[in-house]
Amino acid sequence: MHDNRELVEARINRFLRERLPGSLWRDRRPAELAVWEAPGEPVPFAQAISQDFLPFAAGQAWGAPWGTTWFRISGTVPLEWRGPGAGRPELLIDLGFSGNGPGFEAEALVYTPSGEIVKAVEPRNLYVPLRQLPGEPFEFYVEAASNPNIISGFTYAPTPLGDPATAGGNPLYVFRGADAALLDVEAWNLAQDFWTLNGLMHELPMDLPRRYDILRAMERAVTAVDPSDVAGTATAARAELAQVLSTPANASAHRIHAVGHAHIDSAWLWPVRETVRKVARTFANVLDLMEQDPEFVFTASSAQQYAWLKQYYPDLFSRVAEKAAEGRFVPVGGMWVEADTNMPGGEALARQFLAGKRFFLENFGVESEVVWLPDSFGYSAALPQIAKAAGCRWFLTQKISWNETNVVPHSTFRWEGIDGSTLFTHFPPVDTYNSELSGRELARAQRQYKEKGFANTSLVPFGWGDGGGGPTREMLAAARRTASLEGSPTVKLSSPVHFFAVAQAELAEPAVWSGELYLEFHRGTYTSQANTKKGNRRSEHLLREAELWATAAFLATGADYPYDALEEAWQTVLLQQFHDILPGSSIAWVHQEAERNYALVSAGLEALIEGSARGLLGDGDSAAVLNAGPFSQARVPAGGAGPVPEPAPWTWQRSAEGWTIGSDRLRLVVDREGLFRSLTDLPGGRDAFLPGRPGNLFQLFRDTPNQWDAWDLDAHYKYSTTDLMQPDAMEIEEVSGGRTLRITRSFGNSAVIQRISLSPDGTAVDLEVEVDWHEQQKLLKLAFPLDVHAAQAASEIQFGHVYRPTHANTSWDAARFETVAHRWIHVGEPGYGVAVANDSTYGHDTFRDLVGSKSCTTVRLSLLRAPLFPDPSADQGRHSFRFSLRPAASIADALAEGYRLNLPLRGIRGVSRTRTDPVVAVDNPAVVVEAVKLSEDRSGDVIVRLYEAHGGRAGAVVRVGFAYDTVAAADLLERPLAPGSPLTGRTGAGEPVTLMLRPFEIVTLRFRRG
Repeated sequence: MHDNRELVEARINRFLRERLPGSLWRDRRPAELAVWEAPGEPVPFAQAISQDFLPFAAGQAWGAPWGTTWFRISGTVPLEWRGPGAGRPELLIDLGFSGNGPGFEAEALVYTPSGEIVKAVEPRNLYVPLRQLPGEPFEFYVEAASNPNIISGFTYAPTPLGDPATAGGNPLYVFRGADAALLDVEAWNLAQDFWTLNGLMHELPMDLPRRYDILRAMERAVTAVDPSDVAGTATAARAELAQVLSTPANASAHRIHAVGHAHIDSAWLWPVRETVRKVARTFANVLDLMEQDPEFVFTASSAQQYAWLKQYYPDLFSRVAEKAAEGRFVPVGGMWVEADTNMPGGEALARQFLAGKRFFLENFGVESEVVWLPDSFGYSAALPQIAKAAGCRWFLTQKISWNETNVVPHSTFRWEGIDGSTLFTHFPPVDTYNSELSGRELARAQRQYKEKGFANTSLVPFGWGDGGGGPTREMLAAARRTASLEGSPTVKLSSPVHFFAVAQAELAEPAVWSGELYLEFHRGTYTSQANTKKGNRRSEHLLREAELWATAAFLATGADYPYDALEEAWQTVLLQQFHDILPGSSIAWVHQEAERNYALVSAGLEALIEGSARGLLGDGDSAAVLNAGPFSQARVPAGGAGPVPEPAPWTWQRSAEGWTIGSDRLRLVVDREGLFRSLTDLPGGRDAFLPGRPGNLFQLFRDTPNQWDAWDLDAHYKYSTTDLMQPDAMEIEEVSGGRTLRITRSFGNSAVIQRISLSPDGTAVDLEVEVDWHEQQKLLKLAFPLDVHAAQAASEIQFGHVYRPTHANTSWDAARFETVAHRWIHVGEPGYGVAVANDSTYGHDTFRDLVGSKSCTTVRLSLLRAPLFPDPSADQGRHSFRFSLRPAASIADALAEGYRLNLPLRGIRGVSRTRTDPVVAVDNPAVVVEAVKLSEDRSGDVIVRLYEAHGGRAGAVVRVGFAYDTVAAADLLERPLAPGSPLTGRTGAGEPVTLMLRPFEIVTLRFRRG
């Protein structure tokens, strides 16, 4: 044969596109249909099947947005389907799929009449096995979800479909059919042979003989198939392909561990309630595949998703547990959800592992050693230590491959955190967590693997994901065909643990990447959906308070410790730290629900705190304040109570230039535009601002990213800036704690009210900001240009801080133009620094520029955005923020300011005592108490978590206000560690505990009581 190559490929492509697919199923017989539409939220199976089902036919419309429609599908397996070789009987259900892929449109769960879950029906997975014999009747109930396609082909077009209030009620889908059909197994296998070979051929070099061997074999196979008798000629066609399929891979071929996986976002373009059903559908699909293929291993993360399955689908959960016991269904990740790791606080990130690992241990007897976060938007430099303290050894992500500017130079390496802890880490070079095991993907994994010459093994997560779905039988067929195939990497069905054990043994001396894994993309997620972020921050600190005071009350009075209520609150907060909820990148429904949940968490925790405080202080006629922070405030000890402090007597002077506010430590000059012209530290005599560069400047920017609206903040935002200079009014306002300077501004359709005062100790400027926000595609920032020559800025992260450059010397520096910080940022030069603290803001940018001949370092906080996709009403409405600006500040001062704003003194009236001693006291301010609680095993032991916060070695003595028998260092799961460091002294009953901590080291102490 000497046909032109292009013509041969065209012939093959048309055969694969038009002639072969229609022959995979034969003798299709329409089933009988009936329907019942649930009137509101989904209902249980038993309730649904008791309803009156009405006649229904293929071609009819169904499914309002977010609705649930139950179909009853029945028929009889034809007698003609008897005998060997007849094929595999299946029911094919097409809900009206539009080709958007699993997870992004209609999907359904299929039940038998007895309530047994069979599997799911989704795009590219339409079949249900018919296990009835020829002549026997069949009946199924199908719970179909008419989920709208929010993403709309990744056009990012604003849509009302993400909010039930605006989604409308018109049907979204047209039911195409439900047919009993015979799967022609030989024709199906022929299709898989072609798919694998055609994909491989197109990845081979044009001058490689192997490419032409495959081309000619496929040409012969096409010729062997009679289009009018595919069933009768498929075997002959497969014989033409047998030789090129059986040629083994080269010894030097890249080795791929294919791990079955289904990325299921716990919320995103669907609400949490729909994720519950997505988990059931996906896991049902997986269990069905396991029955067909005994070598198939599947891994899934997120203890929350297993917990949903246990609660709502207990029979399915039992089947999962059986496969988990066999080692085929592998819980992985060790966290409650696949969380964002930039914004959760230190204790919250620790609880992600504590809650997740506890669930896996208690329900499956499994402890995952793999941190599995393929899709989170960057990774905190605190994560290696936290993960190791939870018993993890390995880390996997794919997301950093999305970097806009720079490519991380490794696929497999050691990742070092701020304390020196390391995790053996893998970035799958396939650059997707939704692989089909296609020829293109396998070639990409081999091509992009960066450790060539040192190692040769990578992991490929395969299976439909984001909206779930999981692996398919076609993917397993591809894995079998590429197990050893010339020109392709070898593919081995595997598990994460097996991969990491092999990879670690193979790469004995991996390179080290130190510090955060910053994603050069999705920088807007530090700011989008401000109310969700505020709810998270507030909930984290309320949980700290609730646990501290409940522990104190338990130890002092024997009051019941509210284990269940605290666990429920924690699980809500941990769920909402999922990487599309806390970052603000979900539909309106998700964020509305999140805000309602935070309100419920707040109300419940406030009640717990009130009850514990009154138990501690007793009933009476006095008033007191509680200090849940780790540093004393207004002479109230850390972790204790004291009398209500007197209002601070600050001075207020008005002049033609504006206002001057003063204490014995500070003098602030606010001009008639409401800008800070001068902030002088009186003991040192130094001004924080340069002449001509005032602070407290609100700036408005155009915010129109190239794609991914709620996710992205593109560098070009800064080219369109409006300084909000002219206030509407400035006036002194009398408040309960003294006075504030109230400034109002209006711009566009929005308004800002700002209140300015000094902190109770007179060392910082306090700012309260209320914004009534009605802009769209705009970004609001608050800027403080500071007279500090700082080469780097310190930003608080979990259990410590990181330094980031304020310049853009390299492409890595320039790409980090928006960064995340928790409660504070500090910029300084030798002998002088300034701290900027906040109570709910995460997005910042810090940069240096010139004012005349002098250098200035600007700290800007990102307050609000207004993206249109996926929530066109994002951030609209009222918001409140608190900030502080402290000159002449050290890192220790910044730390104290951050805690002061986020854990303010709590007043309580009607008590008999106004003082209590702390449950825990530490003699070194560099060692911070982060959590005080009772142990998870409900033994009454006390858990105290501390960390070194200044970035240096620190010794400390810990004294507790309760009797105990022994104390030991523990891991994050509260299991005692081997004796030794960091405990350096005696640990006898009731004695003070002496510690020596490394920089940023986390220490968990377990005090046994009785």
